[in-house]
Amino acid sequence: MGIAPVLKNDVSKPPSPFLSEAMHHYLQLKGIGKAKTFHQAAIRNTKVVTDRLGDRVLSEYRTVDAGRVRDELLSRNLSVLSIRRIFTTVKAIINLAITEHGLDIRNPFSQIYLPDGESNKRVSIPVDTIREIQEACYQHDDDMRWLIALISDTGMRLAEAAGLHINDLHLEEEIPYVDIKPHRWRSLKTKGSQRQIPLVGASLWAAQRIKANASSDYAFPRYTNHERCNANSASNGLNKWLQSNFREDIVIHGFRHAMRDRLRAVQCPSEMSDQIGGWSSGKIGEGYGDGYGLHHLHKWTNEIY
Repeated sequence: MGIAPVLKNDVSKPPSPFLSEAMHHYLQLKGIGKAKTFHQAAIRNTKVVTDRLGDRVLSEYRTVDAGRVRDELLSRNLSVLSIRRIFTTVKAIINLAITEHGLDIRNPFSQIYLPDGESNKRVSIPVDTIREIQEACYQHDDDMRWLIALISDTGMRLAEAAGLHINDLHLEEEIPYVDIKPHRWRSLKTKGSQRQIPLVGASLWAAQRIKANASSDYAFPRYTNHERCNANSASNGLNKWLQSNFREDIVIHGFRHAMRDRLRAVQCPSEMSDQIGGWSSGKIGEGYGDGYGLHHLHKWTNEIY
């Protein structure tokens, strides 16, 4: 009687999800607490791939397929920086799926060649131009100019300012300040974005004008309601006014770049600057403690004014 052959166990490969499934799983894990734009970018950039290649299981995509996506985007005259952002999102989605599902595959979007692209660096608005803009805001004295002035001496992001609740402006305190926190109609970009900034100069004037003329629960009802904050609409209108009346190369976000430069010019400690602007330093100790108090922050915001 012969010896029966030993059969090896048939170990099946782990299932490979479709790209759309990987994207939804990515948002479930990585999208917690992230802004709406994070979710929109993942959905939009995944669609760029599925529109060109179809929604396949991840193991069926090849490097040549990623190259086809790149070539089509280049043929549309999309900037290399925009293509890089698309590929960065898709790579992150696939990398997470590979790890989570234990897939024995390579990410076809990881090593695809992209030509060099030049960054259009936003201009930091010079202090003398900031003063001209602030004077014009005093003269016009309307809600659009209050928004510009509020940003000008705080360095807030546009959405942070445009999405303020009227009660986020604290003017009766010893040190007047703006309380930047998430709302259901406007999230914040990062955890470190939640902060308090002393109000000085044009920003204090703007907050006073907003409070004095309040007709809504929102500081800027032109751009914000209980459902959403339309920062894009604000950006278009404000940038048009700035470029038509002052310099063609500046945008509203330039005030934020200028704030960093102004704090640096008065030798404000970098950790203090990070807290004022809601910038992440990437240092391990960043999340420890409660940070600097308003009195400390006020000293430096007064210096730049």
